[in-house]
Amino acid sequence: MHVKGLNRNQIKYIVIIAMVIDHIAWAFVPTLSGLGIAMHFIGRLTGPTMAFFIAEGYLHTSDIKRYAARLCIFAFISWIPFSIFENGRWPTCDFGMIYTLFLGLIAVWVWDKAKINYYFKIAIVIIILLLSSFGDWSYTAVLIPLILVNYKDDEELKWGGLILICLVKIALAMTYGWKSGLMQSGILLVPLMLIFLYNGEAGSKHHFHKWFFYVFYPLHLVILIIIRYKVLGIGVKFF
Repeated sequence: MHVKGLNRNQIKYIVIIAMVIDHIAWAFVPTLSGLGIAMHFIGRLTGPTMAFFIAEGYLHTSDIKRYAARLCIFAFISWIPFSIFENGRWPTCDFGMIYTLFLGLIAVWVWDKAKINYYFKIAIVIIILLLSSFGDWSYTAVLIPLILVNYKDDEELKWGGLILICLVKIALAMTYGWKSGLMQSGILLVPLMLIFLYNGEAGSKHHFHKWFFYVFYPLHLVILIIIRYKVLGIGVKFF
């Protein structure tokens, strides 16, 4: 029976395309130009949506340790291309989005399952939030899974928390000017897409869909680095 709306795989591919558009803009388009703002506006779909699916993955995975290990491995693999893409050199302390998603999963795991003192849990989560500052989408990709899992049985608090995080991101961006705020406001497309289009279905469970994002994330950064070098002559420094 066909279920209306978009399944998890379909939404992931949409936001992966949005990510590529965003990264092309970072590589080749002036950030606050009209085209740059439009491309980054679209790119705001990716981080929060992937963080949403960390919560979904946590709630539905049969092996949380294997899930965490997979994220950790690809966070490390992505470190080199992300550092080079961001700074033109490696090593740096910029670890990319998979790193932050990994921290989001660990935060949820500790908060939901760890049999430790409540205040110790809070301290660990704060430490994870601080560590997330070295990754793409920093605290956002940690707080979103925490809120969605903690309030999984309360639709109003779950979606309200997600929308609040989006509004905070926009407010912080506005401190850099209205153009930055406009660019960041694309993040509001995330709750709209998930509330009105996501049908809650996983889609095909073929291994291709499971592994595509993990492989594509560092691979597309490598391709953009090479193109940028060929077009703009921006080289790479190691150590």
